[in-house]
Amino acid sequence: MNVCRARGPHNRSVRTHNWAASPLAVLLAICSSLSAVRAQWLETTIALPDSAGPIAFCHNPTNNKIYCADADSGSVAVIDGATNVITATVTVGTYPCALCHNPTNNKVYCANRLTGNVTVFDGATNGVIATVTAGIFPYALCWNSSNNEVYCANDGGNVTVIDGVTDGVIATVTTGHGTRALCHNPQNNKVYCANAGGDSTVTVIDGATNTVVATVVAGHEPYDLNYDPTNNEVYSANRLTFNVSAIDGATNRVIAAVPSGGYPSAVCYNPKSNKIYCANALSNNVTVIDGATNNVITTLTVGNSPQALCCDTSFNYVYCANTGSDNVIVMDGASNVWDATVAVGTSPAALLSVPASGRVYVANFGSSTISVLRDTNPSGVEDLPARARHLSGATAVHGVLFLPSASSMGREASNVLLDISGRKVLDLRPGANDVESSRDSCPDNPAENSPGSLPKGLTDCLPHCSADCSPGNLRNGLPSCGPGNSPGCLPDS
Repeated sequence: MNVCRARGPHNRSVRTHNWAASPLAVLLAICSSLSAVRAQWLETTIALPDSAGPIAFCHNPTNNKIYCADADSGSVAVIDGATNVITATVTVGTYPCALCHNPTNNKVYCANRLTGNVTVFDGATNGVIATVTAGIFPYALCWNSSNNEVYCANDGGNVTVIDGVTDGVIATVTTGHGTRALCHNPQNNKVYCANAGGDSTVTVIDGATNTVVATVVAGHEPYDLNYDPTNNEVYSANRLTFNVSAIDGATNRVIAAVPSGGYPSAVCYNPKSNKIYCANALSNNVTVIDGATNNVITTLTVGNSPQALCCDTSFNYVYCANTGSDNVIVMDGASNVWDATVAVGTSPAALLSVPASGRVYVANFGSSTISVLRDTNPSGVEDLPARARHLSGATAVHGVLFLPSASSMGREASNVLLDISGRKVLDLRPGANDVESSRDSCPDNPAENSPGSLPKGLTDCLPHCSADCSPGNLRNGLPSCGPGNSPGCLPDS
């Protein structure tokens, strides 16, 4: 396999592979102290009314809409996921604080804390369908995909269960007091409710019968929950005991109490690396936990008062919103190091990752804005074909490569461009770099073009070698050049 590797300061491999035979495409490797050309950057800032206090998000993948609850204005902003433009504002109850989307019926649910109800509106038209009476101080929502039901955790000590079709209340389940979070376990069809009040428990609800099947004693003041589908475990961040409880999804028993930092306030699961992340608001760090062993892998220092986390499953990054330092830290999910720091608005309180667009939305409660972060290839770098996605770090470069400035990338840049044989062909600088003019002849080493050196199942010729159709310049399984094509190309079929 033709591979060029380099190591950046975070010890991440940067590689490139030959995928196309087009004369306009040259496959090159960027060997850089940035570790990779991919970067997180502030794409835009969406302004909300001065009275707004953005506090919660959800995404509607059916219509590609982003919803943001504005606690101070009693409304939900509807944002076009393609253009980042606010297209509608839905009036809801007083102090909306939680949102969730029901993809089966394409409805959005908004928990209104001070009016004790849930507003239901249509995901396509944005029209309000129903207002459902809930309990005292609704705080959290989750959708049960197994039964198409929406659960609303009420601070007064119960959970309201709403039918996803009729929007009628079908059950009220008694829990502990001070409910703070909900999550659903689809494998066992259970719903978990974190009770941060005096009893400090996690209530386990049978999703089929809406009855309590267990009350789990976690640490003191369980504040956030997250489900790990790989190991079928639920993680509870316990603020006052400075730990994370791992609850077995089948037996409802605590199987580990993982030490964290001070005031663990948010947890999220990274399915790419099977890791759990816990944001510790008092100690200003993030605990990284191995999902297989429930052991702490590392503790990363972040900004002041980290309050929210999310995972970008496309690029394996974890984002941490630091309410006290008005920024977002981006962590590499593979290497467990921070990758960038992006300044956002005042008091970021919530995050939403939309992997399909490579965007992360940040609700800035103190500045009435939404920051939109983007994780994309710079101009001149293209995503690889689907058949190449399993080769982590592969980068196809063509035409003019535009690299962001060092400040926008989050650290100082020093970039070198190598051809597929590992030879330096161009020093890269911030701005436009003419990659196409750097193309030259085939690598001198014939072994680099020999059969068996390329990924299994690929049969097209290497670029740079179109003038020579000898067997050594063809991919595995291609004995000769295709009819009707120039030497080195594949058959039309």
